[in-house]
Amino acid sequence: MDINKMSFLKIKEYVNNSSEESYRETIELLKNDNRKNVRNLSKSLSVYLENKRKELERVRKLYEFDKNLEIKGHLAGVDEVGRGPLAGPIVAASVILDLDVEDKDLILEINDSKKLTAHKREELSKIIIEKAKCYNIELIDKTEIDKYGIGVCNQKVLRLAAQNLEMRPDFVLSDGYAIKNVGIKNTFAIKGDSKSASIACASIIAKVYRDDLMKRYAEEYPEYHFESNSGYGSKEHIEAIKKYGPCPIHRISFLGNIL
Repeated sequence: MDINKMSFLKIKEYVNNSSEESYRETIELLKNDNRKNVRNLSKSLSVYLENKRKELERVRKLYEFDKNLEIKGHLAGVDEVGRGPLAGPIVAASVILDLDVEDKDLILEINDSKKLTAHKREELSKIIIEKAKCYNIELIDKTEIDKYGIGVCNQKVLRLAAQNLEMRPDFVLSDGYAIKNVGIKNTFAIKGDSKSASIACASIIAKVYRDDLMKRYAEEYPEYHFESNSGYGSKEHIEAIKKYGPCPIHRISFLGNIL
């Protein structure tokens, strides 16, 4: 390939159609070109490769965290979302990943779901569901939360998420605290959704599932703007409760200081 005889647009087209494996060679061809925009393209490719390297290194550590537990059999990561909202269910997910994969099969960009944009969570949720060996999502609605309390329901939804996996795990790893009476060997990791690949994946699919559910509730109860607050106590949400009163999915036990 003679870069000097190619227009910048043709060079960009060539790069876009090239494999990442060939980028380093392409960078060398571009960086000495006398055109500034071509040299800048070389720099952009270099930055891309460096960022990819760092991301691979970060995600490898998440997988290694799980592998270093030295579990014989299947490890399930479990996490919940929706402990604090004023409305809607609490949701938990469990995920069993294939931890012995090559770099090309790692699920890049997984992290604590709160550190990701909504678009990125939705994108990753599809990939996780496709690549996971097994996953499960459970929820407990506001009726049970009001009756038994969020602490009891939090433990129950995590327990159900782990126990109802189609592929029974040999060990359960949860975020922040242990799951009581789960009947499976288990431990927990503080800030596990930022340390463990399995927990991070559970965190993401639980969050996407619950957010989608709250968007559907927003169509039924539009005055509370569940599509943007997901049931959490935003100023707009609290003002709507004071104006319209609670709707059927509000946790009455959470509204004592509002009503």
